[in-house]
Amino acid sequence: MTYKHGISISEVPTSVIPPVEAMAGLPVVVGTAPIHLAEDQNYVNRPFLAHTYPQAVKALGYSPDWGKYSLSEAMKSHLDLFGVAPVVFINVLDPATHKKSVTDSTINITSGTAVISQDGVLLSTLVVKLTAAGQPLIKDTDYTASFNAKGEVVVTPISGGAIPGNQITLAVSYMQLDPSKVTKADIIGGVNPTTGAYSGLELVNRVFPLFRLVPGQILAPGWSEDPTVAAVMKAKAKNINGLFKAMAITDIPASSAGADLYAEVPAWKSTNKYNDPFQVACWPKVKFGSEVYHLSTQFAGIACRTDSQNDDIPFVSPSNRNLHAAGAVVDGGSEVSLGPDQAAYLNGEGIVTALNFTGGWKLWGNRTAAYPDNTDVKDSFISVRRMFNWVGNTIVLTFGERVDSPTNRRMIDTVVDSLNIWLNGLCARGALLGGRVEFRADENPASDLINGIIRFHVALAPPVPGEELQFALEFDVNYLNALFSA
Repeated sequence: MTYKHGISISEVPTSVIPPVEAMAGLPVVVGTAPIHLAEDQNYVNRPFLAHTYPQAVKALGYSPDWGKYSLSEAMKSHLDLFGVAPVVFINVLDPATHKKSVTDSTINITSGTAVISQDGVLLSTLVVKLTAAGQPLIKDTDYTASFNAKGEVVVTPISGGAIPGNQITLAVSYMQLDPSKVTKADIIGGVNPTTGAYSGLELVNRVFPLFRLVPGQILAPGWSEDPTVAAVMKAKAKNINGLFKAMAITDIPASSAGADLYAEVPAWKSTNKYNDPFQVACWPKVKFGSEVYHLSTQFAGIACRTDSQNDDIPFVSPSNRNLHAAGAVVDGGSEVSLGPDQAAYLNGEGIVTALNFTGGWKLWGNRTAAYPDNTDVKDSFISVRRMFNWVGNTIVLTFGERVDSPTNRRMIDTVVDSLNIWLNGLCARGALLGGRVEFRADENPASDLINGIIRFHVALAPPVPGEELQFALEFDVNYLNALFSA
């Protein structure tokens, strides 16, 4: 040891650890994208983190045909209408699998261009010939090919190329995306036993390792109406990476095969087991201009917008917040105009709906899909369930660095003091009514401590939504005395 004479300084780690807060409502959306319109086709069963609408369009493409391309709906709603970011998109539409072949189709040259009036053309596979029996022409020498605003391919002859000026038709062959070949098995996905590659909803587990962001909401607009898909979504939501929890935002089908009348919705929900604390069940759809949105899509935008207005803490309910909607509809376009009593009936069955209330169309409902079968406050209120998820996720992120530390008093005090300071701060903001953490002797027997198991008891009480405000009106006869005042 070096000989010392005088004064020296050393430092010890701070005994209070600042929290690493989880992003409360990060949406992870699984579906299909018009990948043929993207800059490249890299994002197939590969999560893409988007912070802006142009960024998402560049990576995944955009199409107004949301029935074919469900990610476009979420892209428009979240990044454009509600203006909240980021969002993770997982596209399962694979040009290598979900495609069909078109051979020697004839297109007409009009005003110097020829248009392939088909959606989903894979531009890299396009072959252009003068006739079906002719030789392939050379791109960028004989012609150019690009997409127009409708997503159609425009073929333009190049002056001096091999296409004569009097040519009136061309023969084209190409591979075409076929979204109809995507099935719920593609949405559910899995892990390839040979390659180890993840796909579909299984990729939710790749979001944190890739981006160090914790999923807060899991969506599959147009697919979550399927009970099998919804079952996988809620299973994923309550066990992400074995550590984190989120909410599965699902839809009840607003169709004749599902429930196109409000009175039919609770029975469909019950029969198809949309009944989990980590699940939100939405009905019907909403219309904004010519666009029809799944209510789950706008729920996610409202939740994130509300969180952003409250320091990204999910203690405020998304209910009674403005939708981007001018009406509610079922499949086929028939309008749904619920009265407050009818909307309350659905809410009482654990269903979130849309209501034209004071200030316009509102998201209406505070209860998770577990209600009314499960009335535990932490499982039945959406905002309370989301707070428990968020607090738990934050604890995992904050104290992960303390795993494998020596079990001594300093470590225990650091955890307890740090968490209590953080919980007190949440109480001061109004995000909690109260919260504390304790290291209890009765919950930590010696048999566990010598095996490296340390238990901390966290008690917290998020505020519940003031869902029913009651006012009693009384005629006070004493005010009749005003008649005799001078």
